[in-house]
Amino acid sequence: QVQLVESGGGLVQAGGSLRLSCAASGGTFSSYVMGWFRQAPGKEREYVAGIKRSGSRRDYADSVNGRFTISRDNAKNTVYLQMNSLKPEDTAVYYCAAGWQYPPGREGDGMDYWGKGTLLTVSS
Repeated sequence: QVQLVESGGGLVQAGGSLRLSCAASGGTFSSYVMGWFRQAPGKEREYVAGIKRSGSRRDYADSVNGRFTISRDNAKNTVYLQMNSLKPEDTAVYYCAAGWQYPPGREGDGMDYWGKGTLLTVSS
């Protein structure tokens, strides 16, 4: 059983940057595809980014491509989401997920484990 704990959320002004982290425990981190998803108030959860087990390939939703970067450190059992040029519409609870499917399914399919999320608020 894999446990995932996100951190790094907070309040940031539009145009700013922030880095989210997700620490994994209880499993072999390097054997999992990792993904980030988000859910804005009143909206469905949406896919943000995914990364292969080795970190060799990365995938992004169109809405964040060019602004967000997903990375992982298998020695530290941690996946990151660097977010630049933030917009108010990026405001959401951000979740990391671990699974077997690359890229992760847009509905979260193929992802077996989920964290509890961290809140990002982008003010205009």
